Amino acid sequence: MFTPIRNVKIYEQVIEQIQGMILDGKLKKGDKLPSERDLAEQLNVSRTSVREALRSLEVIGLIECRQGEGNFVKERFENNLIEPLSIIFLLEDRNPIEILELRKIIEIETAYLAAKRITDEEIKDLKDIVERLKASKDEAESAKIDKEFHYRIAKSSGNFLIVNILNILSSLMDRYILEARKIILLTGENSEYLLNQHENIYTALSDRNPDMASLYMKKHFEMIERSIENK
Repeated sequence: MFTPIRNVKIYEQVIEQIQGMILDGKLKKGDKLPSERDLAEQLNVSRTSVREALRSLEVIGLIECRQGEGNFVKERFENNLIEPLSIIFLLEDRNPIEILELRKIIEIETAYLAAKRITDEEIKDLKDIVERLKASKDEAESAKIDKEFHYRIAKSSGNFLIVNILNILSSLMDRYILEARKIILLTGENSEYLLNQHENIYTALSDRNPDMASLYMKKHFEMIERSIENK
């Protein structure tokens, strides 16, 4: 199952082997790892090296230690990715336009996929979101509904990775969605125009027209970019 290790930096090589088995699918989400003693024997290393490797894997969020049960590959990884990404973004003092650029790249193609794969039930849910956006009189609430609108489109794409990437970005997006909406309204793009853009995207999706869905999503992000650049 594992390959014996005899080189320096033993614990790092233990980490690499366990990571490799997860990437290769030999260890899956929720799988229990062998005990420290069994790992030490299979890898031909000390239990101290195994313990150090397991501690590091737990810190980076690949495994979790359950008291009295052992070590397991984690079932969910999103939260462990959000914090490092948020910290890097803040420490590097990055421009929020970079979040917008990433979203634009992802969401234009997401809209295309969603229009091809969206179900009747998902169309109804999206219609309800648009109606709530129309009825909202509070910008903070509107920003939350706006985020839900984009997230539901991601789910309708049927692509698990897209949904998870947007989940990871969520903690960074919240504040900037609200700020972007405020900037748009301050620069002459009124709330009705912004709402019309969401309605156009919804209509293209409900018509199951991939080209128009991606086109309207592209126009939506171009308008946001224009507003932010001209603020």
